[in-house]
Amino acid sequence: MTTNAELKLPGTVPVPNMAPAAAPAHALKDILRARSMIATGVGNTLEWFDWTIYAVFAPYIAKALFNPADAASALLSTLAIFAVGFVFRPLGGLVFGSLADRIGRKGVLLSTMLLMSAASLLIGLAPTYASLGGWASLVLVIARLVQGFAHGGESTASYAYLAEIAPPAKRATWSSSMFFCVGIGVLMATLFGSLLTRNLDASAMSAWGWRVPFLVGAALSLVVLYLRRHMMESDVYQEEQATHRSTPSEATGHAPADEWSRRKIVKRGLGIFFYQAGTTLPYYIWTSFVAVFAITQRGMSPGSAFTASVGAQLINIALVPVAGWLSDRIGRKPLTLFYYLATAALTVPMMHQINSDPWSLFTAQAVMLAISACIGGTQPAIIAERVPTRYRARIMGTAMPLAVALFGGTAPYLTSWFYGHQLGWVFNTYVIVVCLVSAAVVSTWKETKGIELSKID
Repeated sequence: MTTNAELKLPGTVPVPNMAPAAAPAHALKDILRARSMIATGVGNTLEWFDWTIYAVFAPYIAKALFNPADAASALLSTLAIFAVGFVFRPLGGLVFGSLADRIGRKGVLLSTMLLMSAASLLIGLAPTYASLGGWASLVLVIARLVQGFAHGGESTASYAYLAEIAPPAKRATWSSSMFFCVGIGVLMATLFGSLLTRNLDASAMSAWGWRVPFLVGAALSLVVLYLRRHMMESDVYQEEQATHRSTPSEATGHAPADEWSRRKIVKRGLGIFFYQAGTTLPYYIWTSFVAVFAITQRGMSPGSAFTASVGAQLINIALVPVAGWLSDRIGRKPLTLFYYLATAALTVPMMHQINSDPWSLFTAQAVMLAISACIGGTQPAIIAERVPTRYRARIMGTAMPLAVALFGGTAPYLTSWFYGHQLGWVFNTYVIVVCLVSAAVVSTWKETKGIELSKID
């Protein structure tokens, strides 16, 4: 009898069946998929490190690049530029989102990393206010605009890419690696703040210490660029491109029959915008800025504040993959709604708890970042599952960065301004309202756990 392992004809040698070769090929594809996830994650880590160190070192940047005669005004100006950097995030998301849908995810992830590191190098080498006056502030503005442009594209392409290369049943677990790496990047930035402020005196920090993390970030980008050169392209994206290239209507310039209506595109985009508003506003408060808030508004020593923040961020990082794993089992909506409602309920007591004692910062930040892990574990998956592959990067690249610019980018400035004018309750009310609106929007969404990305309607 002829076996499955070989075909034997009279007068010939046995011919091996080539089917088993598919198994090694599939294993190699899985290895490449895992390496691509790691390369994306390492880039996310460095990108968020570059982005966050600006907020962490804002008091020192204010002294170096703005008029030091008015410290309060200089800090507000520095935070205003933090917000201005977000203005270009929607533009970056729109431009790179469109490119990601047209030429692929990999090329965009290489380009955005290059831009982000160049801007960090520019900040690290920027002239001081003492040497160049107001032109030093202009250099800072330009660098932050470039960073914002790159950041919008990087986040958009990463969200789409990680969700697309993940197995459907483990999509949240795999794509939670993005926020795990985001947490590592933010942690690295805070750790730099803790180490430098504990080992350098105030004059050294103001003179050159604050430049160190920007220069380190620029140097590390070379490693990331090398890793990303060897990533795979998203197979979901390639399959979708092949399908539409073979559609006759594409050649005639007419829209394919299954193309979404403009009304549906706008509706999904608005839904993602309101979803993102309620996630990004608290996130920027409790990761990038709360330590600076404790220093400038509560009189906490910088070294103690950054150390407490590092401990709280470790809790968030540990819980993000747990939330992703849980989301793949019970769904996206339960964790997302819990996040909004818990954040709305605890914003006021946690902000009021912070005083000059580092433990007060650690406790408040740890609680809020533990809750935030629910978003870190689910966000890339739930957003990717809302939009078909053909429009995914473009819609995400428009709605998400716009919400981040309006709500996340302004959070540090508004926190400082309202609390500085004894109106903290106004800001807290604002946070609560935004979270409740976001919860109302998400409550209308269908559960999408495990859905095939090719079957989204």
